[in-house]
Amino acid sequence: MLELAAGRPKNSERILRGVRDRFDHLEEKDAGEFTISMLTDDTRRAYAGEDYEKVLIRIMLSLSNVMSGGGDAGAYALQVVEKQQQIIASVTEKSRPEEADQPRMELAYKQLALGPYIRAMLAEESPLTQDEVTRARVQVANWEPNFRDAKADLQRAKFSKPVAKGYGTLYVFALVGRGPIKQEHEEIPTQAALFVADRILNSVSSRSLPPTLAPVKVPQVVKLGRIADAVCVRVDGDIQGQTATIADIGTMAVRQQEARQTEIIARAVARRVMKKGAIYAVQELTDIDKGSPLSLAATVAGIAWEATENADTRCWGLLPDVIQVLRIELAVGDHDIGLRPVSQAGEFESSANTTVTINDGRNSYVMGILPAARFVGSLLKSGGIND
Repeated sequence: MLELAAGRPKNSERILRGVRDRFDHLEEKDAGEFTISMLTDDTRRAYAGEDYEKVLIRIMLSLSNVMSGGGDAGAYALQVVEKQQQIIASVTEKSRPEEADQPRMELAYKQLALGPYIRAMLAEESPLTQDEVTRARVQVANWEPNFRDAKADLQRAKFSKPVAKGYGTLYVFALVGRGPIKQEHEEIPTQAALFVADRILNSVSSRSLPPTLAPVKVPQVVKLGRIADAVCVRVDGDIQGQTATIADIGTMAVRQQEARQTEIIARAVARRVMKKGAIYAVQELTDIDKGSPLSLAATVAGIAWEATENADTRCWGLLPDVIQVLRIELAVGDHDIGLRPVSQAGEFESSANTTVTINDGRNSYVMGILPAARFVGSLLKSGGIND
């Protein structure tokens, strides 16, 4: 993300490819690693990324490739859909039958529309791929019905010809706000979590789950939100419109964490039971008298063992809160592009500017990164030549 903000999208793409491949490898289960984590905490497990992060890696790969003028953006966009389908299938398989059709689960793992949006955007450059454009626009409208431009894009794909001769298209992407982070939080085990914890214990130990309502440490996804609501786009000094949200990353992360919360709490409860069981087993094997100094020492050691446990708060901390986009048709030639943050109170004083060249029937791209009230780094533009 720092390489992207610094105007080096090729470096960003290279790093993201490495992380994608590493995460794919770490998704394979390791029994030894699981056992160690049950005796310590989840931070001892290799971090394979949260589900939303695995999808966003492929989104950012596609956007980085677009901004560097590469030819793999469409393939990365297809990977977005494929990865989401794989994750949804895995979540559905692990869910209990009575939970599989709950609205919360469907909402948490709904398809991200930015993948098909990028595919449609790329396919629009060729008159031979208009059927593909229409199919992708239908997916966008179905998967993200709240996207402001979904209906207009679909109508254009169905009934309009490609961009008129002497015109091209400018796509302005904005990465707005600070993305979600994780913080340690204490939760009281629910009945569902205790049930899952009992199943975990049955798979690794002969001990049963004793009643427990003591809070356990778990990670909680926190939305940091954004100061600006959108980005106002000016072309040659004239306002062309505001960017619209096509991917709400913060909400996606919170919903997926809520859907997995029972599993996370259950693992923490099962870990606590295993630690207590280990202390009791030592006391029994060594025949320590209850109430003796040695027994007290073993109990204190057990408490200290539990106290050193930490929630796994590892996360991708430099994601945006939302990804937004605006499509504009412009006459062939050079144009001055101005981006300015905007909220319900009006436009901000800060702005970012660049010049883009529009080619006949072709797409051009501009991207700005706006974590707070000002753009950071460089405004990126297609071809990898950035200000």
